[in-house]
Amino acid sequence: RQISMVGLSSMACLMLLSSTSAFSSLSQSTRLSFSSKQNRRSTSSLSMSSETPLETDCLVIGGGISGSTLAHNLHQSNIPVLLTEARSYLGGNVKSHRTEDGFLWEEGPNSFATQPSIVRIAYELGIADQLVFADESLPPWVNFGGKLHPLPKGQGGKGPAGQLELVFGPNGVLKFGLVGDLLSWPGKIRAGIGAFVAHSPAPENKDETIREWVTRILGEEVFLRCIDPFVSGVYAGNPETLSMRASLSKIARIETYSYDIEWNKGGAIFYGGLARQVELTKERKADPPDAAWPEFEYGNPGSFREGLQTLPNAISERLGQPVGGDFNKDSSLRLNWKLVNLEHSTSNGNYLATYETPDGIQTVSAKTVVSTAPAHALSTALKPVLPESADIFTRMRTIANTQRSGIYHPPVYAVTVAYPKSAFKDVELSNGFGNLQNLPGFGSLNPRSEGVRTLGTLWSSSLFPGRTPEGYNLLLNYIGGSKDVGIADLTEDEVVAEVDKGCREVLLKPDAPPPKVIGTKLWPTAIPQYELGHLDLLEELRVAEEKVDGLWVCGNYRSGVAFPDCVTFGYEQAKVIKEYLGKTKTKDSASGSKEVMEAVSAAN
Repeated sequence: RQISMVGLSSMACLMLLSSTSAFSSLSQSTRLSFSSKQNRRSTSSLSMSSETPLETDCLVIGGGISGSTLAHNLHQSNIPVLLTEARSYLGGNVKSHRTEDGFLWEEGPNSFATQPSIVRIAYELGIADQLVFADESLPPWVNFGGKLHPLPKGQGGKGPAGQLELVFGPNGVLKFGLVGDLLSWPGKIRAGIGAFVAHSPAPENKDETIREWVTRILGEEVFLRCIDPFVSGVYAGNPETLSMRASLSKIARIETYSYDIEWNKGGAIFYGGLARQVELTKERKADPPDAAWPEFEYGNPGSFREGLQTLPNAISERLGQPVGGDFNKDSSLRLNWKLVNLEHSTSNGNYLATYETPDGIQTVSAKTVVSTAPAHALSTALKPVLPESADIFTRMRTIANTQRSGIYHPPVYAVTVAYPKSAFKDVELSNGFGNLQNLPGFGSLNPRSEGVRTLGTLWSSSLFPGRTPEGYNLLLNYIGGSKDVGIADLTEDEVVAEVDKGCREVLLKPDAPPPKVIGTKLWPTAIPQYELGHLDLLEELRVAEEKVDGLWVCGNYRSGVAFPDCVTFGYEQAKVIKEYLGKTKTKDSASGSKEVMEAVSAAN
């Protein structure tokens, strides 16, 4: 419903969905009760002695959201698994804190665009009752020309009613196009032509950047005022180096749907979006959510009552390692384990992984291995089993006159500040959303033309309950990214000053008090950038991977950076491993039976 790619509305809605999914949140430890059966399954998944390596069917390297959800799904299927993580906690960049005075702040991601994979795993882990969802009618806002402009959004209606709201509602596409002033009339006309009439075809054999694709179809103004702030604020990326097919593949495919309509010779994007929406509706009806799950709306911003880390914390508990508790040697999880080498064992054909751990060097023997470690951490560790990996992950490339080594991860600062509600501008916002002091929206994005250094500001206290004490508004700001790598060279105070400056220009009264700094976090290597040539790198990796049985090199640089993408990966990859192990077991059984028959025959 929320992805009805209606010309320009397709991009506006995409902003909402992607801004909820690339940045999420975390929580305090979640304690779960275990049945004795679950405990037995957890403790029996590994074989260990003081003289031999740990043994398991699947070794998962990297305990971010991708790795931890994969380990959960394997464990859920009774497949012996060991999950190893170099840090002291699960979740990767997902980490939250609750302050003594009641603020809940996020070091990294802030929320997710709700998908069945997330609701499913929450149900399986017994934390579905902790899910929280935002008001579906709240829009994202764009700061332009000294004013906040709402992007098109429905009012929470379901099915056809939701589609009608998105187009004809008080904050719908029609009003955005006819009355809204984010775009000029020439900009609206240009976007309308590309959406409803025709646009120039894609150049042959060319990997278009996001800027090239959007400008070709909807015009330069749509790019500068809508898409540029979206890409910068959500992916911390540069749309002049990011590959459209790699970064926004679902949107890029809408053009293919458009040209597949026989009478739509000019490829008008609206009709392809409509065709995809009809197809998506049929897919969801054919595979409805389990009736036992809590109700949810696809794409609606969601989190957990105490933040996103509720999920990896629950997985840690389920794998047998209590969060904050003493180390459990029988669990299927090892923290503070850093991989130093991976090779094939000459004795049994298994993989042998060597780790630096708090207890010295430890080894693991595994039938299969899945690496979900970040791309920037894979320069040499996989080389003995996947020789091409070193070149793939370190190769120097020139992209838009910029040198890149492997897959680029720009620096991003996450800065959470709070101000009294009374410090915000006392103005009424467009389309009946009310006063700015109540922050009626998902957040605000800043086009680079506006001179605000902050990429985007999430209005955290408006999204989910219990984020802030009464009387305050809580703002999570992202600053830095591919276009502003110098942010990593500033001191923390200087970064906070830049964020405060941006908040004053967009949201606050001139006499607003200094910010209450709740938390700051610099991610030196944040979100992987799907830049030009990214798909070629992934193809090289796929070809290299196919030469090696039982090894998969995965992660958010391959399956998607959004939180739901990572959770869905864990579910789908578990099925791949389960099938592989099943075939291997059948093959080994057949081989063993043949050897027995040959031995019997020889004896006779």
